Amino acid sequence: MARRWTNTLTHDDVTPEAAWLNRRQIMAGMAGLGLAGLAGIPARASGDLEPTDYDVITQYNNFYEFGTGKDDPARNAHQLTISPWTVKIDGLVDRPGDYDFNDIMSQMTIEERIYRFRCVEAWSMVVPWNGFELKDLLDMAGVKSSAKYVAFETLHRPSEMPGVRVPALQWPYVEGLRLDEAMHPLTMMATGIYGKDIPKQNGAPMRLVVPWKYGFKSIKSIVRITLTDQEPPTSWNRANAQEYGFYSNVNPNVDHRRWSQASERPIGGGVFAKRIPTLMFNGYEKEVASLYEGMDLAKNY
Repeated sequence: MARRWTNTLTHDDVTPEAAWLNRRQIMAGMAGLGLAGLAGIPARASGDLEPTDYDVITQYNNFYEFGTGKDDPARNAHQLTISPWTVKIDGLVDRPGDYDFNDIMSQMTIEERIYRFRCVEAWSMVVPWNGFELKDLLDMAGVKSSAKYVAFETLHRPSEMPGVRVPALQWPYVEGLRLDEAMHPLTMMATGIYGKDIPKQNGAPMRLVVPWKYGFKSIKSIVRITLTDQEPPTSWNRANAQEYGFYSNVNPNVDHRRWSQASERPIGGGVFAKRIPTLMFNGYEKEVASLYEGMDLAKNY
């Protein structure tokens, strides 16, 4: 199976499986999933990564729909019903409609992508995602020439999502990308982790992954994708525009208003783990810097 993107990380860099998944919530293996071969390029752009301890990270995740604590999603997400699942694709597309998740999967090329994951809270992981390029899904719907942005919406189901019963954010959770960002070959829809179906607390059955942006841009449990000619609202920007811009690119030179973004803590080493320098665009500068040529990245944060 041909690869359209050359990986620069290997399994040596991956945050161990137990450190990402709550083992009580792991779903059965991915039925009918064809995994692409990995590119064996032993490069570590951010230096040697410390091993992650299972007990530290097994429930470390943000998914506010299930609570704001790091262990809340793993404890509460079992309530989520993910079958059947449909994704509405509408707006400036040739073939709008409700797309069944299983039908989508039957037409996608599934690959394993080992990506750095950098949270705006200044912690990081390395995750092997399984999924497909977002571009392939958008091509399925047919993007009209007038489209400039892609808007995403998370499931809003209070009966199964205890976190939405409190106003931590304005629900449902929404995110957005510029069209060229969405169509970039690094941008993917993740449907699995470690060769297994993606766990509910990590965004089952399908979530966005944009590896050069802070993690909150990678919206989970997507139920709607809208092509539009207007910049869409995004949840964290709507909650606090002074701290969370629309672009949310990983940029060590632009601090969060309450903490530095120049370094990060790889999860697994404890509160006093040695921090490592944060890379521009999370280490994907070569691939994506051209998207922002001429832009003031301090202003367009």
